[in-house]
Amino acid sequence: MRLFSLLSLILIITSTSCVTVRVASDYDKQANFNTYKSFAFYKPGIDKAEISDLDKKRILRAIEADMTAKGFTKSATPDVLISIFTKTKENVNVYQNNFGWGYGWAWNPWYWGVGGYHTVTRDTQGTLYIDLIDASKKELVWQGMGTSALTNDTNRKQEKMNEIVGAILEKYPPQAN
Repeated sequence: MRLFSLLSLILIITSTSCVTVRVASDYDKQANFNTYKSFAFYKPGIDKAEISDLDKKRILRAIEADMTAKGFTKSATPDVLISIFTKTKENVNVYQNNFGWGYGWAWNPWYWGVGGYHTVTRDTQGTLYIDLIDASKKELVWQGMGTSALTNDTNRKQEKMNEIVGAILEKYPPQAN
C-alpha cells in the first residue's frame, strides 16, 4: 500500500509540474503605475526575441488581449512600451525504478536486483520575459517572467501562450507591499 501511495504522489507531482507556470516579477518602486493607460509594442526589442515569428505573434496577441482586459488601449503615443525576450532549456529527466522481484538485500544478501526499469523523458522549458518601459523616460518600470513546459502541438500553442502571458501579467500592476 505504501508503494502505491508513493507512486501516486510521484505521478501527481510530475503531472501537475508540467501544467504550471512559475512566475516572478520586479518593478521600479518610484514609478506611478496609475498614470499608465496606453501601450504599444517595442519593435526593436521584440525583433531580438529568438523565437519563430508565429510564436511572436501568438505572444503579442496574448499580451494585447490581456492588457486590453486590464483597461489599457493600444496607441501610437503610448504611456508604456512592451518588449519581450525568451530563453529555452531542454530538460532530460531520468526516472529509475529499482523495484524488483525477490526478498531484497535486507533479507537476502545475495539478491541481484531482478526487475526494475529506467525511463528517460525530454521536455523543453521556455521562459518568457515581458518588459514594460516608461515611454517618456525610456526606462524599464516593470518586468515579469514566466517559465513553463512548452508544447509542440500547434493546435495548443496559442492556448499555452495565453496561459503563460496571463500568469505573468496577473502580477501587473504591482501591489504595494
